[in-house]
Amino acid sequence: MASDSGDRGTACTLEFAVQMTCQSCVDAVRTSLQGVAGVQSVEVELEKQMVLVQTTLPSQEVQALLEGTGRQAILKGMGSGLLQNLGAAVAILGETGPVQGVVRFLQLTPERCLIEGTIDGLEPGPHGLHVHQFGDLTSNCNSCGDHFNPDGTSHGGPQDSERHRGDLGNVHADASGRATFRIEDEQLKVWDVIGRSLVIDEGEDDLGRGSHPLSRITGNSGKRLACGIIARSAGLFQNPKQICSCDGITMWEERGRPIAGQGRKEPAQPPAHL
Repeated sequence: MASDSGDRGTACTLEFAVQMTCQSCVDAVRTSLQGVAGVQSVEVELEKQMVLVQTTLPSQEVQALLEGTGRQAILKGMGSGLLQNLGAAVAILGETGPVQGVVRFLQLTPERCLIEGTIDGLEPGPHGLHVHQFGDLTSNCNSCGDHFNPDGTSHGGPQDSERHRGDLGNVHADASGRATFRIEDEQLKVWDVIGRSLVIDEGEDDLGRGSHPLSRITGNSGKRLACGIIARSAGLFQNPKQICSCDGITMWEERGRPIAGQGRKEPAQPPAHL
């Protein structure tokens, strides 16, 4: 069973690196999160430039609040509310296309998985989101295979007991084309999806309740817009990276640059608060 939990779900802990140089930086960071619904606790360590946030908000929303202080913030790891690392993964969707996003998976408990992310470039409205069987992008999203379905069941909605394990229902894009979501699911497990793919579809998933022949197969949610391979990512305190060993780019310079190729080594703009 899955739910779009918003600020009513299970808390997780987010580990951010934040550019802080003085006590006033610390105060600004604390103030940015103080009294925000869904933020349960904040721990700031100036010496390590680290901020730990226990929250039920999507990480993108917390990051935006931190960067509202004029300081860069980078999500370095995620863990359960009890500071446990039960498994984490990430999928980067559509790196070269108009629809792009980052979706993270976190095993909150042995029974409950968190799927949260932000996808841009969508038409406003609902879009089907599914884990697919293969992490194969050789033919773009067409080689990702069918929905992840090890139980051999029919397609359904995330609240249904009988569904594909990869059926995550719909995410909703706002008028700007951005979908920000936080889903908790009791059928999906992080260790089962690493190496598979995540796909966002053109249209609304009918959750297996429609009359179209594809309803009980795919949810009749249209063509595949963007996809990405689900890869293991860092849990809490598992990402000590400060400088990329391959080219000497710092994590602050790396922000907003392509992973490789043209533009990778162009001089970075100074942060707004410096």
